[in-house]
Amino acid sequence: MSEGGKRFSGEQIIRSIANMHPRSNGLGGGFAAYGIYPEYKDHYALHIMFEDESSARETESYLQRQFIIHHKEVIPHRHDTSIRQHPLLRRYFVMPQPIKENTPDRIFEYLTDDERVFRSVMAINSNIGGAFVFSSGKNMGIFKGVGFPEDIAAFFKLEEYEAYIWIAHGRFPTNTTGWWGGAHPFGLLDWAVVHNGEISSYGINRRYLANFGYHCMLQTDTEVIVYLFDLFVRKQELPFEAACMAMAPPFWSEIERMDEQQQRTARAIRMVYGGALLNGPFSILLGHSGGMIGFNDRIKLRPMVAARKDDLLYVASEEGAIQEVCPEPDRIWHAEAGVPIMGHLNGHQK
Repeated sequence: MSEGGKRFSGEQIIRSIANMHPRSNGLGGGFAAYGIYPEYKDHYALHIMFEDESSARETESYLQRQFIIHHKEVIPHRHDTSIRQHPLLRRYFVMPQPIKENTPDRIFEYLTDDERVFRSVMAINSNIGGAFVFSSGKNMGIFKGVGFPEDIAAFFKLEEYEAYIWIAHGRFPTNTTGWWGGAHPFGLLDWAVVHNGEISSYGINRRYLANFGYHCMLQTDTEVIVYLFDLFVRKQELPFEAACMAMAPPFWSEIERMDEQQQRTARAIRMVYGGALLNGPFSILLGHSGGMIGFNDRIKLRPMVAARKDDLLYVASEEGAIQEVCPEPDRIWHAEAGVPIMGHLNGHQK
């Protein structure tokens, strides 16, 4: 990411993730990019995949009731790549419908636009067969599918986009099937998450999230991570450091060695957010409109390397992925277990 907000071509992230080709097996690749829709920067960009025209028509009927659709189109893609089979891929630039007086919809006047979009994403993914919203933020987009990441990039013409944050992932599914909706990144509003490893607490995390209206429908454990960030940061307004601690808290033995104030905070987070604790080996990268965060599990069972060059922050699973696009960084280091690496966009511009 460029912490100064300078947009740059997707060519760099494509080269970087292609350098780690052996880490994936062609059953999932994807990208998230921030700042790519300046002409629609105040609209929610809904990227939706459909199994067929019937599910597309049902979804569009729903969208017309909930939103003003300012523009809709097929997501641009090539037809001459190795990606031969794919769902219908469309994007809609929308704003929530204004609330009319003296109608049952008056209940929605107390909801923020983000909350209304969140509820609509949950409704489509849960209730409309064959339709999945895989990106729903402002001035950002997720592009993903079944294939190696560099092939997905070619398919979606990502070298033609410019963004101030680029995130990429190559998947090697072990416990779930490889399908278009299950590729990374996972997104909700302007959150985008990629994940290396396994969330063995997925069942507990999923039940915990259900208490707050989050429905996990995409058959991959990573989905819970993006919903936990949305719950903690957007809804409950926790600082990012506290949200990361809730998901990857220190061990009780480590808490006992902290000073009194730190102990009080860490104990409270562990007790209140026990259902959100992520077990298993993992490294996680989160993108949002104001920055980027990387962190891994409490005993660092999955690798994470970071580097800086001028105003650019790089985070990857391998140093080679960084060296491919930044051969002479100002600084390069390995993440500490459970300690987040944080990049902040100057001015937190959207």
